[in-house]
Amino acid sequence: MATYLAAIGLIFAILMGGILVQRLYRRFARRHPELGPFRDEENGCGTCSAGSGCSSSSCSTNPR
Repeated sequence: MATYLAAIGLIFAILMGGILVQRLYRRFARRHPELGPFRDEENGCGTCSAGSGCSSSSCSTNPR
């Protein structure tokens, strides 16, 4: 039972850590606009300007 609870706690901690890192990244990108726009995860493959193999439909040309 202790192993089960520890696994649930570990999964929860990893998920919360991921959310925290994402929020810190968004805040950093907002405070430092000279480094480029925030790369939103909803656009699919990330950064199309670096030639990562994205299709033209998944890359938006409008800056946010």
